[in-house]
Amino acid sequence: MTDMTMVRAGELYRRRVFRKTMMVFAAFAALALAICVDIGVGPGRYTPVEVLTALFSPGSVEPKLSIIVWDVRMPVAVMAVMIGAMLGVAGAQMQTILHNPLADPFTLGISSAASFGAALAIALGVGLWPVGGNFLIAGNAFVFALATSLVLFFFTRMRGVTIETFVLVGIALFFTFNALLAFIQYQSSEAQLQQIIFWMMGSLARATWTKIGICLLLLAVILPLAWVRNPMMTALAMGDERAASLGVPVARLRLEMLASISLLAATATAFVGTIGFIGLVGPHIARMLVGEDQRYFMPASAAAGALILSIASTLSKAITPGVIYPIGIITALVGVPFFVSLILSIRKETWR
Repeated sequence: MTDMTMVRAGELYRRRVFRKTMMVFAAFAALALAICVDIGVGPGRYTPVEVLTALFSPGSVEPKLSIIVWDVRMPVAVMAVMIGAMLGVAGAQMQTILHNPLADPFTLGISSAASFGAALAIALGVGLWPVGGNFLIAGNAFVFALATSLVLFFFTRMRGVTIETFVLVGIALFFTFNALLAFIQYQSSEAQLQQIIFWMMGSLARATWTKIGICLLLLAVILPLAWVRNPMMTALAMGDERAASLGVPVARLRLEMLASISLLAATATAFVGTIGFIGLVGPHIARMLVGEDQRYFMPASAAAGALILSIASTLSKAITPGVIYPIGIITALVGVPFFVSLILSIRKETWR
């Protein structure tokens, strides 16, 4: 390789790095704008200037506006960002370790287990969570989701278990918990059934600063650990054999990422209910922008997931004035067409 060729290759690499870095920054800039719009939209009609003034100088506006912005709208907007980022990162990790572009955190039945745990608490008052009261439903959902993740975790340690078998077990758990959930719904009263269904639709109305703090702490722990493993995850994206030849402990890395995915998905589902397709759509948008390099793919997935859920939060309040729709309905309406187009594009590539 001549010196001129090496210089050109280095220049091309620097341009790609710069472009990908700018893409990530652009995604976070769009997210900041989406947060401001989300805070500004709601049943109360206030101008953008009034909202921004209440946001940056709450003492200079009337107390009512300050309470609406900081105590009502701000927790919902921030919670949308936290949950979207958690699901985006979990989806990116899952698609990488399973080599499956159609995988997301709910493929393995984690969401169904959380819904079943919540239904037990709502309909029967039965909980594995030691604390009752307002935390019984969320705690029960988290415990069941995490228990399902542990079952999958130990299943991966069995000899001869392939990725395909692992996914099939997750699908079996998904249908099992859905059947148990249907049984609980059939036995529930009208009021209990309404509460279960509303919880399953997903809602950011349950956002509190305590939950936001827990989500932020979880992201603060998991994201640095994921960043350290970026080179290994990039190698794993090229295939197990290629990664193993480069010295990557494939089995241990997959288990570590599964634990991370489980914590992220279980916490998100426990706090806001079932919100699908964020873990599927977010990573695909990130992949189209920055490719598979985990240095950019992971933060871009977090930003894309957060951006999608923030926009969905705004739409849930803007479609019908005075009505706030469950966020899960909005994400499903956005995610299903994307899912179908993704399947069709994969089939076209296979046919070629």
